[in-house]
Amino acid sequence: MCRELVARQLDEQIVARFPVGRRLRALDVGMGDGAQALRLARAGHEVTGVERDAAALAAARAATATEPEGIRSRMRIVEGDGRDTGVHFPPGSFDVVLCHGVLPYVDEPDALLAGLGRVLAPGGLLSLVVRNADALAMGPALRGDWSGALAAFGTDTYRDPSGAVARAHRLDATTAALAGIAAPLRAWYGVRVFTGAAVPPAGGADFEALLAAEERAGRTDPYRAVASLLHVCGARD
Repeated sequence: MCRELVARQLDEQIVARFPVGRRLRALDVGMGDGAQALRLARAGHEVTGVERDAAALAAARAATATEPEGIRSRMRIVEGDGRDTGVHFPPGSFDVVLCHGVLPYVDEPDALLAGLGRVLAPGGLLSLVVRNADALAMGPALRGDWSGALAAFGTDTYRDPSGAVARAHRLDATTAALAGIAAPLRAWYGVRVFTGAAVPPAGGADFEALLAAEERAGRTDPYRAVASLLHVCGARD
């Protein structure tokens, strides 16, 4: 569900920023299994994905291999760390840069952001997805874990589903960081405002209604401020 919501929000920003039909140069840092990168390649864009996890790389390559030649030719997969963008790409190489779910896991998020800003072209769009530090108590509370909810107040870290400790981010600090790399905030959305542990199966009427409710809440105050995730978009004008 998160992917569908973020994809719709990203499409909205791309359509608002770039002429219809323009083939964009896109970079997906921490591409995972390649779902977002392939979606952009299917839309006609030239896409480079960077990933260091072996299992994710294998999944991305396998998914790309099933696509028609025209789409495969627009996909490039680079094995590497997102912090090493300066090694792989010259400044201003990409019109759209994605970094979804990566910042919580890096030791030096400011250095990673600086690298993303370096490869962003003039007029480019930067899309970040991070955990919302101002709503860390919501997840445990929705599961009925009241001790966990109380412990989450005032912290900037959380345990992901695998049990790993990760970092959460606050909107004001992220906004300041975007200004610091000359890609000031253009728009932000909440992702997963209402969704707790139970999510209806994809494709059903209940799932479509949930998507519609989440999409509406993710762009509406005060709901978006308590979303589990923040989708933050900066632009270099």
